[in-house]
Order: sequence, then C-alpha cells, then structure tokens
Amino acid sequence: MTRILKTVADTRQALEPIRKGTKVLGRIVGGRIPVSAKHRLALVPTMGALHDGHRELIRLAREHADNVIVSLYVNPLQFAPDEDFEKYPRPVEQDLAMLEEEGVEFCFMPADEEMYPEHEEVTIVSAGEAGRILEGEFRPTHFDGVLTVVAKLFNIIDPDVACFGEKDAQQLALVRRMVDDLDFPLEILAAPVVREADGLARSSRNTYLQGEDRAAALSLSKALSAVEAKAGEGVTVALAAGKEIYEHEALASMDYLELVDAASFAPISEGFQGEALALTAARIGTTRLIDNRRVQLGA
Repeated sequence: MTRILKTVADTRQALEPIRKGTKVLGRIVGGRIPVSAKHRLALVPTMGALHDGHRELIRLAREHADNVIVSLYVNPLQFAPDEDFEKYPRPVEQDLAMLEEEGVEFCFMPADEEMYPEHEEVTIVSAGEAGRILEGEFRPTHFDGVLTVVAKLFNIIDPDVACFGEKDAQQLALVRRMVDDLDFPLEILAAPVVREADGLARSSRNTYLQGEDRAAALSLSKALSAVEAKAGEGVTVALAAGKEIYEHEALASMDYLELVDAASFAPISEGFQGEALALTAARIGTTRLIDNRRVQLGA
C-alpha cells in the first residue's frame, strides 16, 4: 500500500531508514550512484492528474531504485495570475489508485502552507536567461517557480535519482543545469514523450480538450512532423513547413515553433547540420499545449 506523507517532518522521518541505508553506498563523485546499491530512492515529481506518461516515469524510477516516491503537488509558484491554477485537474482518488497499481511505496502530498510557510517573500531559484526564452518568453515566471519547487523536493526527499519527462524539454534541461550548478548529489533520468494513438502528446491538460478542440490539438504533433520531414532542406524550409500546419488550423494559435541545438538549447542558424530539437507551443481554445521532437538537420 502506498504510504501518504503530508508534511516535511513526516516525510523525512519515513524516509530516514532508506537514507541511512544509502548514505555510505550512494554518494560518489559527481553524484552518480552505483546501480547495484541497495535501498536506493527515486523521486517522480508531478502535479497530479496522472496519465500513462507518468506511468512510464514511475516504471523508469523502478528500474533504478528499490523505493519510489511520487509527489502530487500543484505548485502555485509556476502559474501566472491569469493561468489555470484554480481549475488545474486534481483527481486525487484516481491518482492514488494509479500509485497503488504501480506499487509506489510513498506519496508526498503536501498543502501549500507546508511547502511555502508564510513569509513576506519566498526565496526563489532563478532560471536565469535560459528560463526567459521559448516557453519562458510566454510564461516569464514559470521556470523560476518550477526550479524552486523542484529544489525544495530534492532537499526534503534527498533522492538518489529523479525522473522527468522529455515532453517538458526546456524544463528538463533547466533542472539538469540546476543540479549541476547547485551540486545536488543525484542523477536526473528522462523518459521519452508518451503519445496518444493519433500522435497527441500525453498531458494532464488534455482533459480540457473537447470536441473540435481535441482534433485541433493534433496540429502540434503535425507541425513537428512537417518540420522533421523537411529538416534535410534546412532550418528555414523546415520551420515554414511546420508553421503552414498552424495556418490551416483555425482553432490553433501558435505561440512558437523553433529549432534549437538539442544539447545547449542555443538557437541554430541556416546551414546547421546535426541533431536539433523542434519545440512548439500553441493555444487550442483556452488550453495551452507544448510538444517537441528531435530532428536531424542537413544531409
């Protein structure tokens, strides 16, 4: 049975026997932990509304640790005042049932006041300039909120590994950079994008999509496919092909469609050859979705 933990103190106490079993074995140069080490702990941070993409994260965590803890917490710091914090889906019973099905040992499910005790100002982890581009241009405070809550989870839980999805590619890159910059002694693992049968990337926000909006949401994956199909012809041609998909979908409003270096997220120019990351975000009615795909540019 999944043990539900609601306070920082209870969580640390519950995990102490596991931590005692790994402190000696699990801390080596660079934060890399031997796969053979016993009593390892893996964290899967989520905002709940779990779907098959989260199942893959949990199963990835299970491959690398003897104990798995999933956090269910809708983090207010990563939502702007005009975003969907209040209506974000919170099907707690359904989420806990999935954790039981997957054999998850622990669930950290704190209240806001537990995560952010009342102060005049909350200390924030800054994502820097890398958090102001792409997704950050449209959600300027988003990644500061993400990194702040992730850093708190790392400090509270002290996992050996933490698992994130590649669908949130920019978030994943920023978390990895934070782990390196702030010397968190853990390893970040990533699971591939999980898609519906028709290509739509799995997302908790997909529950907002109804009727024509659901069909229109396919414009994101179709735009990425178009970029991939034309990638051999260069950056300009590839992006134009993707943007044409959006132009023909009246219910989709594109925020961005960009090609960046897959390792550094730096912008790439015409003539670039090698692996790149195509990233896109669009609004389908009142629902904002993101997606990405790795593509090979050049010959």
